[in-house]
Amino acid sequence: MTPVSSVSLPLHSVPIWRDYLTLTKPKVVLMLLVTALVGMCLASPTLPPWSAVLFGLIGIGALSASAAVLNHVIDRQFDQKMARTHHRPVAKGRIGAEQALVFAVVLMLMGFAVLWTLNALTAWLTLASLVGYAGIYTAWLKHATPQNIVIGGLAGAAPPLLGWTAVTGTISADALLLVMLVFAWTPPHFWALAIHRRADYANAGIPMLPVTHGIEFTKSMVLLYTVLLAIVGVFPWLIGMSHWGYLLGSTLLNLAFVAYAIKLKFFDEKGHAWAMFKFSIWHLLALFVCLLLDHWLLS
Repeated sequence: MTPVSSVSLPLHSVPIWRDYLTLTKPKVVLMLLVTALVGMCLASPTLPPWSAVLFGLIGIGALSASAAVLNHVIDRQFDQKMARTHHRPVAKGRIGAEQALVFAVVLMLMGFAVLWTLNALTAWLTLASLVGYAGIYTAWLKHATPQNIVIGGLAGAAPPLLGWTAVTGTISADALLLVMLVFAWTPPHFWALAIHRRADYANAGIPMLPVTHGIEFTKSMVLLYTVLLAIVGVFPWLIGMSHWGYLLGSTLLNLAFVAYAIKLKFFDEKGHAWAMFKFSIWHLLALFVCLLLDHWLLS
């Protein structure tokens, strides 16, 4: 019988396909696609054309996944220093940076080609979002300023607009308002995580707001942006884009988000920043579901 101490584990204990899937950040991409799908549905008085939905989601998903892979490649040295990210495939060396880069380029070309079959506007806007996230935010802003997530958040806020243009081929004020919702949501969402993982970011030398300005200042900014989100959240109803159903749902959701921020600022306790971060994910999904149900049931 072989002694336990002589049994060696394989160097790659995680299936390779799972590592490649991890590179694409599937949960993040799925959330982006939900907001893109809502943008598609709101762009049409009835159900949007199936071809626009299918090819739009495939193309936007592929380019979003490509941006995620590039994030793994660009940030691999910083990921190695953080408890949250040190196990990532490129950071751990299970997938080489060159192989990951090839994977990203393949996804990018495929996504762009699929979107081009719909319209050039959606293809170029989605590619611009990829450049904004991977090239401007990840490679530069993330390490240059504590306002990185505010400025770079615009790229992550684009999917509702991309879904809209996939159906219509045009940009409208309503679509830009959807972008504003995600844009206002992004800082409190990400800063809650940054507060929870402050030591990680400090150890990696990344100038996130809690590292450069302190946790108390960041809590104030989280509260400010959640209030701003609550204000922006009323706009779809004010301009007639949505009805009372959305107004009711969004008001309850945004008040709950503000309540989390108030507790974080004035009555914080261990684990609350992490709880707020997790709530913020469901908050955004529920907010867009409210938009969709309102559009389908009350229009």
